[in-house]
Amino acid sequence: MKEFHDWLNKKYYYYIVSFIILLMIAGLVIDNPINSRFVIHSVIVTIISACLLIYPFYENTWVRYLTVLSSAGYFYTLFFLYPETWSNFVLLCFIPALSIMFFDKKLFYFSMLLNVVFIVCTFSYIGMIDKGEIYPYIYEDMVGNVVNFIASQVLLYFIFHLTNLRIQKQRMYYEQMQQAERMKVTGQLAAAVAHEIRNPLTVVKGFLQYYAEDEILREKQNFPMMINELDTAEHVISQFLSISKPDLAGKIHIINVDLVLKDVTELLIMYGLLNDNSIQLHVEKECHVSANSIELKQLFMNLIKNAIEASSEGGAVWVTANKEKRNVIIRITDTGRGMTNEELKSLGTPFYSLKSKGTGLGLMICYNIVEKYNGNITFQSAPGKGTTVTLQFPLVLV
Repeated sequence: MKEFHDWLNKKYYYYIVSFIILLMIAGLVIDNPINSRFVIHSVIVTIISACLLIYPFYENTWVRYLTVLSSAGYFYTLFFLYPETWSNFVLLCFIPALSIMFFDKKLFYFSMLLNVVFIVCTFSYIGMIDKGEIYPYIYEDMVGNVVNFIASQVLLYFIFHLTNLRIQKQRMYYEQMQQAERMKVTGQLAAAVAHEIRNPLTVVKGFLQYYAEDEILREKQNFPMMINELDTAEHVISQFLSISKPDLAGKIHIINVDLVLKDVTELLIMYGLLNDNSIQLHVEKECHVSANSIELKQLFMNLIKNAIEASSEGGAVWVTANKEKRNVIIRITDTGRGMTNEELKSLGTPFYSLKSKGTGLGLMICYNIVEKYNGNITFQSAPGKGTTVTLQFPLVLV
């Protein structure tokens, strides 16, 4: 997650970090004689300060892990350098809390595991070697301190878990808002210009068809090509109108996904054979959803056709459908070049397409259809590894 694209966020971050560094320096210099442990303390303060200061410039996984490791090293250094300060043990219990600010699940689990390993080694040293000489406040109540440590880790886990769930919901809500805004803008645009463009196109097309019947004019002009280009323009306008009028297709019925996919794949098999592409269909029985059959066919047609066009020559397209819990899951996988994360984020945007002559409206219509029937559509892809489109619809029991 990139937290510091806004200069204001970076400004507040440096205010907080500056305050933390000042506290660490105060803990270093106040009532602390200059000796070997002062030098060790100084080194660890310098390292963690450097990590905190450079993080906004590099915001990557390595800097995050280095920051958490140096922070853990700082607190354990304080614990062993100043054994007379019993409050240092409390700081050890809350080391994983540092990773919560990064909203990184792997980093949090790493810091918690690291802290458990360190605390086991620490308690083993106190129980077997020290035996209460330096750390009597831990040795005399070893069981109680272990219970307190476990309780603190459980508390941190629940805090992180609830925080992470909330962040995920906010991200999902933000993505839905973006999609809704795209649909709203495109619908308004469609309603404003589609009819105005279609009317003159219809007049021009009519005159071209009329002139095309004249043998003398037909020999001198390429009327079929001009009419074909007008048909393409009308097709784009029709896609706009289907977005602005989502209820155009008709009534909702209980649809057998198996039958619809078989109809669509039979239509597209010949299209795939043009580039020696095959379609492998595997559908579990009794997969029923509530939708309009025409729109569902349009959805599958667009996605499978895209998969065929994206696949390399001779590659196969796999189409599977099965029941998972209370949902029907349809997956369409191609063997194409794949997409980067930036390309995936732009899918569904008007006029964004990876095809040379694509408009991006077809995929936007797919998003609209899926949302209309309470479904979900996701894309998994990586460069050179193809793409998998996953559709999820509520299962209807028949």
